[in-house]
Amino acid sequence: MKYGPWEQVASNVVEGLVAMGVDVTLFATGNSITAGKLESVVPTGYAETPGTDAKVVECLHISNLMEQAGRFDLIHNHFDFLPLTYSWLIRTPILTTIHGFSSPAIIPVYKRFNDICHYVSISNADRSEELEYLATVYNGIDTQQFSFQEKPAEYLLYFGRIHPDKGTWEAIQIAKQAKRQLLIAGLVQDEAYFQEKIQPQIDGEAVVYVGNVGPTQRNELLGNALAMLHPIRFEEPFGLSVAEAMLCGTPVIAFSSGSMPELIQHEETGFLVNNVAEAAAAVVSLPKIERAACRRHAVEKFSRERMAQDYLTVYRQILR
Repeated sequence: MKYGPWEQVASNVVEGLVAMGVDVTLFATGNSITAGKLESVVPTGYAETPGTDAKVVECLHISNLMEQAGRFDLIHNHFDFLPLTYSWLIRTPILTTIHGFSSPAIIPVYKRFNDICHYVSISNADRSEELEYLATVYNGIDTQQFSFQEKPAEYLLYFGRIHPDKGTWEAIQIAKQAKRQLLIAGLVQDEAYFQEKIQPQIDGEAVVYVGNVGPTQRNELLGNALAMLHPIRFEEPFGLSVAEAMLCGTPVIAFSSGSMPELIQHEETGFLVNNVAEAAAAVVSLPKIERAACRRHAVEKFSRERMAQDYLTVYRQILR
């Protein structure tokens, strides 16, 4: 799987908990790989099954869990707001990790179940004042999938969805002002934006698009980058690629929005900036960053083990 951050986090929660000796059942697609017990009524994901009606398989998937709810001490939901609609019909407590809000329009559903369900945010920046939260638990990553690289190459890297919100065009402008080569890796999510704003800038030399990459190439691209550029234009809830880059020892230059001040230690693991010019200037200051410090920070804050332990603390709080 090349893109699926919610699924990746849910998998890391399961694997981290199982490694700690917790009995975990994962409700997911039938082709999922897990050290826990797997329950499934849907064989594959949407993208792998042309013609699938998303709402139908979502209903089958969620109801399969809820009909067995009595088997479990606690349900940990990573499926947004739909499972909450069962919460008054079962006795098993539900904890929901809110992976950002796709729209303010969905908040009334969370409010409706505020009194019976439990919520965790993935950053302090991504909280609604209308909801009550038990904790913030940062997303955790399997650190063994990312290799520390002490001596990088000379290119800058943009790694993420190609979409106006993620600042692909801004990353190109930063690299041009800094007179550095830029490699772009990611899924084209906005085709019109790609064709109009990004494609004309790609020349195969100063700006190179390498496509949507898998885990092995991801590790190499992140680790060998002089820095990752993350000039986001929205209040990003977390940003897995930021933590992944730092795990490789690669500092991140990001626009200071959303959760970025929680992920990046300014002038220690990267730079928090406000515009293209400041980001280009930060490239000059990259030699001040100790790449080993980036790795240490990411392991301490964003490892799978840290996330699993933090969630176990929340589970115990609920079950008490």
